[in-house]
Amino acid sequence: MSAFWAEISATLFTWPMLGGLFATVIAGLMRGYAGFGTAVILAPIYSTLWGAPAGIPVMLLMELLISAQLLPAAMREADKRVILPIGGTALLTLPLGTVILYAADPDLLRRVIGGFVLVFGFLLMSGWRYHGSRPLWLNMSVGGVAGVLKGATGMSGPPVILYLLAGPEEAKRHRANLILFFGIIAVASVVGPFLLGLITVAVLAKLAVLLPVMLLSVPVGVRLFHVVPERLYKPFAMAVLVAVGCIALFG
Repeated sequence: MSAFWAEISATLFTWPMLGGLFATVIAGLMRGYAGFGTAVILAPIYSTLWGAPAGIPVMLLMELLISAQLLPAAMREADKRVILPIGGTALLTLPLGTVILYAADPDLLRRVIGGFVLVFGFLLMSGWRYHGSRPLWLNMSVGGVAGVLKGATGMSGPPVILYLLAGPEEAKRHRANLILFFGIIAVASVVGPFLLGLITVAVLAKLAVLLPVMLLSVPVGVRLFHVVPERLYKPFAMAVLVAVGCIALFG
C-alpha cells in the first residue's frame, strides 16, 4: 500500500499527468455524448505519455468502469441481433491482440496507434460509410478485427463505428449499439494484461488519479447529448481525432 501511495505522489504533479488529465476530460465528454471516444483518444495519448504497455492497461481499466455507468440504458435500446455476434467474435480474437501488445516494440506500437487514429479520423471526415447489408458472417468478421485491435492497441472502435454508423438508425440507437459493444469487450480486455503482468502498481496509481476525472466527465457528455445539436459535435470530434493521431504518430 505504501508503494501505491508513493507512486501516486510521484505521478501526480508531473507534466505527463497534466496532459493525461486534460485528455481524460475530452475523452469523457466524447464518451458520454457519442457513446465512443475513450479508446481512440486515450490509447494514443496515454501511449505517448507513458508507453503502450503502461498506458493501454490504464485505459482498459477505465473503459471497463465507464461501461458500467452507461450499460443499463443501452441494453434496452441496442440492436442485440447485430451487436452480440460482433461482440462475441471480438472476445475470441482479443487474446491474439494482447499477445501483440506484450511482445511488440512500444515506440513502434505507439506510432501504429497514431497512424490508425489518423486514418479513422480522415475516413469519418470524408463521410465514407459501409452501405451494404449486415449478414452474420460480416458481423463476425468486423468483430474479429475489432478484437485483435482491442488487445493490441486498446482501440476496438474504428471498424465497428464505421460499420454501425452506416445504418439508417437514429442517433439514439447508434449510441446504444456502441455502448453495448464496448461494454461486452471491456470486461474481457483487462484479463489478458492482468495475466501477462501489465496491471502494475504504477498502472493502478495512474488509474486512481484519472478515473475520478473520467467519471465526472462522462455524465456531462451524456447531458450534452440531450442539449447540443449533433451537427456541432462532429467537427469537434474530427478535429480531436486528427490532433490525437498526430501527437501519437509524430510525438
